[in-house]
Amino acid sequence: MSSTVVLGVPVPKMLPVTGTWTLPFAAYLLVLSNRVVMNRINNKKYLGDSLDSSSDPSSGADPLLLTTRAHANFLENVPLAFIMVAVAELNGGNRKALNIAMGVLLAMRIAHVEVGLKGKDTVGPGRPFAYFGSQAFLGGLAAYGAYLVKGYWGF
Repeated sequence: MSSTVVLGVPVPKMLPVTGTWTLPFAAYLLVLSNRVVMNRINNKKYLGDSLDSSSDPSSGADPLLLTTRAHANFLENVPLAFIMVAVAELNGGNRKALNIAMGVLLAMRIAHVEVGLKGKDTVGPGRPFAYFGSQAFLGGLAAYGAYLVKGYWGF
């Protein structure tokens, strides 16, 4: 599990877990991005995050607002998660546990949109599940990362 640089020196792959999960997360990000673009094109609304600023919010969910928020919510959580997984991985984190955690995070982020925001009145069961799950993921991974370097602090 190593590659060689120009001089023929073997260099280990340092972030295989993080690298493994870039494709599925990027693929779903592309889905979310394309939904925003298609919504903008179909409604001829190329700037802003809602279709009609004068509409009554209680009249139903604004489809452009939903797609832009789904996209933004993904981007608010996933980059930090990737940084935290990479830090844990570089500090000797258990790769199997990190793989499982990333799989669960991907499932939660998909559930947030597909079973949450797209649910009845935008409050499907996926929304609170994914919100609290993502918060637990970030908090748990931060704690795990701190645990991995506890020796640095003399513990």
